[in-house]
Amino acid sequence: MAKQDEKPRDLFCRIRDSFQVFARKSSAVLGSAWAFIAALLIIAIWGLTGPMFHYSDTWQLIINTGTTIVTFLMVFLIQNTQNRDAKAVHLKLDELIRALHGARNHLVDLEKLSDDEMKKLEQEFERVHQKAERTERAISKVESTGAR
Repeated sequence: MAKQDEKPRDLFCRIRDSFQVFARKSSAVLGSAWAFIAALLIIAIWGLTGPMFHYSDTWQLIINTGTTIVTFLMVFLIQNTQNRDAKAVHLKLDELIRALHGARNHLVDLEKLSDDEMKKLEQEFERVHQKAERTERAISKVESTGAR
């Protein structure tokens, strides 16, 4: 498609895309050892300044406010990256399920099932697992008695 045929993207799409790039880069930086060391330094400096400010309410309020704001913002960044990672994993697994001959393709959209449907499916897989274990034990028993 030619550049002039492309529809201009609306403001919301551009903001969403910009936030995704920002969240991905921020997650990489803020999840690093250097960010952790920086946070430790900030806390150490704050702690060391306690005597200078006589451990006042304002001194405590500074760290409380700072950590609250950082935590509040980090929740959104973490949730965004988790949502994207989960969606990517789902799409990869969906592709594998579709590519395997004999795979149950109705499992592709498993995350869209209700809790009750998931529970039934979980019980079905548990029954299959138990049956496989019984079969494996029986084969093992036959092999061990036949080897004598």
